[in-house]
Formats: sequence, structure tokens, C-alpha cells
Amino acid sequence: MQRRSTALLAGLLTLTLSATTACSGGSGGDSDAKTLTVAYQKFGTFIQMDDLMNKVKGEYEAAHQGWTVKLVPIEASENDYYTKLTLMNRSPNTAPDILYEDTFLVNTDIQAGFLAPLDDYLGKWADWSQFTDASKAAAKGLDGKIYGVPMGTDTRALWYNKDLFAKAGLPVPWQPKTWDEVLSAARTIKQKLPGVIPMNVFSGKGAGEAASMQGFEMLLYGTADTLYDESSKKWLVNTPGFLDSLNFIKTVYGEKLGPEVQDALDPNFGTRLNSELIPENKIAIDLNGSWQSGNWIETGAKPWPEWSKVLGQAPMPTQNGQAPGSTSMSGGWVLSVGSHAEDKQAAFDYVSLALNKENSLAYDIAAGQIAERKDVAEDPKYLNSNPTLRFFTDLVQVTHFRPAYPEYPRVSNAIQVAMEAVMTGQATPEQAMATYGDEVKAAVGPDKVSG
Repeated sequence: MQRRSTALLAGLLTLTLSATTACSGGSGGDSDAKTLTVAYQKFGTFIQMDDLMNKVKGEYEAAHQGWTVKLVPIEASENDYYTKLTLMNRSPNTAPDILYEDTFLVNTDIQAGFLAPLDDYLGKWADWSQFTDASKAAAKGLDGKIYGVPMGTDTRALWYNKDLFAKAGLPVPWQPKTWDEVLSAARTIKQKLPGVIPMNVFSGKGAGEAASMQGFEMLLYGTADTLYDESSKKWLVNTPGFLDSLNFIKTVYGEKLGPEVQDALDPNFGTRLNSELIPENKIAIDLNGSWQSGNWIETGAKPWPEWSKVLGQAPMPTQNGQAPGSTSMSGGWVLSVGSHAEDKQAAFDYVSLALNKENSLAYDIAAGQIAERKDVAEDPKYLNSNPTLRFFTDLVQVTHFRPAYPEYPRVSNAIQVAMEAVMTGQATPEQAMATYGDEVKAAVGPDKVSG
């Protein structure tokens, strides 16, 4: 693993230098206060954010004479994007005015002093009333202030290839009731269709937060356990559900029901999954998000006209079929204003333009997002935009959210380490869980841990 770590550090250094150069001359360290810098992720097949930012740049500059918008697309995988954004925010000279922020990092970045509260601006913005209460809460800090405007949310479920299922003699439509039924279908695919990857469950450090959320937490929250107990305000370790979730990962990779371990650990695997494996009928089941179809629509990075006919969707069942029968996880991204922005009103004006009804509608359709503006959610263009929309929206009834506390990123990292130890055979699930417990205690303090 040392060579991989060295390569990662070298890559991050390159990203740091290139983005620092890109940001120099922005409002953070430039005497020209008429420049706004906007940092966001541009990676793999997910091109919708880049399209939106370029569109809004043109609209903003046309409406604000004398202003220049400097886009800083960070071409990096998820974990590397978070790292790069943190490095940029540590200096006023490179900190962006507007940034693309994952909701689970909001409180972490507030604590670090990277984000500016938006309450004064939101109170004067008529559109704010269009956002749902749940979406507003997603960008709320522990201090009760709002630090971002939501772009959309998501849910997660099982995508499956109906053609491959039919060839393997599996039922279509498919609706597994338990984890065992999911694994049984994967075993049938392996036996009947050599050369097809039976199932993808993101796992390990390479997959980053996708491993924690799309992989592990989609399992854990289908047991009787969770990551965090809100009543006691403690992180839960050494629980039966945690161990059972690691055993599921052990089964997937130990029985070779998933991709090759070295492929699954590649940070670019998600891109390959969307651009090659799924469209080319090389994978039968994918535990993934509602946004997936955004890759395959006409304006996506990998247009695939047949996707809606070939792919089916099934809710992820709870472990033993216990109530409510299925489970999901939800997250989402926001646009935030950086604490170092010299003209925060101008920065907020960019955010409000980017997320007005017209732009939110276009983005939510293109990116396969569940709308968080009420006027977008009711718009016929949105309602008729995607055949999977109703399915994924209905999963909101059984969804869960990550415990978005400042400690969560360290807990998430410990989850990824535990998963990778199991999938590579370096540790048993019991050993990996014990190590996870020790790492969480070290990260958050023994007084904040139960178990």
C-alpha cells in the first residue's frame, strides 16, 4: 500500500499547485475585488456541475457589469476533492468565494472557519421560501445558522440489469426481501453468467465516501443498529449490526461476487462503472444512487438510450426483511460562500442565481437529483423528466442521513479502513470492528463512544 500512498500524495501535490495557480488573482488575494472564484468538483462522468457553473458564469457576468467569474474546476475523485478544497481554504490567497460543499462536511468546515453564515442574505431572498424545511436543515450548523443553499438530494437503491437477470433465470421485476436474497441472486449470476460481475458494493479507501455511504451505511441502517445514538450523543461501536455489515462485505469479496479487489480500490472505478461496465452489460447488480441515470441521458457523459429499458430498480431490503422492509441513505450538496470572500453579497448573488428556479430545474433534471425546491418538484418538466424519479423519491419515506457532526469525516475514514481490511483479507470482520472501535475512540474521545 506504500506505493499507492506515495502516488496519492504526489497527485494531491500536483492538484494543490495547479489549483493554487488557478486561484491566484481571485478575490481572496487580488486587489481587484470584482472577481469571484468558484471551486467545484469536475470528475469522471459527472459533468452536470461543470455545465451549470459555466452557464451561471455567463449569466452573472452579463448581469453584473465589471465583474469576472473565475471557475476553478477541481478534477479529482471524491476524497481528493475534499482534501484539495481544505488545502485551498487554509489560505485567504487561495480560498474560493463560492464552493461546492457536501452536506456531511458542513459542520466540519464551519468548525474550521471556512464557511460564512448566509442568514442575513437568505432573509432577503424571496426564493428561500421555496426550499423544503428538510433541505434547509441539511446546511444548518450546530450554531443554528445556515451555511449553504441546497442543490438537490438523493436516495440509494439496487440497480439491476433486467436482460442479464432474464438470461440467468432470475425474476424480473426483482424485489429482494432480505440480504440473503440479494446474495443469492449474485451467486446465481456468478454461476450462470461467467464474465459478468454479479454485484458492486463500494468498499475501501479508494471509493472514499461512496464506500461509507453507498456501501456500508446502506447495510448498517438496514439492521437494528446505527452509527450514532442521538439520545446519548455517542458514537456506537462493536454492535451486532456493524459486524453483520462487515460480514456482508466479506461475503461479496470473499466469494468473488463483486469486482476484483484491485479494481474496487481504484478511485476511478466509479467512472469505469458508469461509462463501461453498466452500459456494456458487464455488471448485474449495482448498489448506488438515484443520480446514476444522469450519466446516460442524451446530455450525459455516456449517452445510453436503452438505459431505462435495460435497468430495473429495487429498494435495498433490510437485513432480515424487518419493518419497514427497505432502507436508503440520503445526502446532497450545497453551494456555500467562503469565509474569506471579500464581497459576500456578490458571492451570495452568484449562489442565488445558480439556484434560482430555472437553473435548479435544469440541474436537477440533468443530474438526476431529487428536487429540494417546491416549485421545481411540482414542475411538469421535472415530473416527466425521468422514469425512475417516482421510485427514488418514494424512498425518502425510509431514508436515513449521516450524523453530520464535525467528527463524522474521521468516523467515515475508519469505516473505509475497516471495509478494506475485510475485503482484502487482512483482517476478520471481528478484528476490523475492534480496530474501528479503537480508531473512533481515538478520533472523538472515549467519552463520546458507546460499546
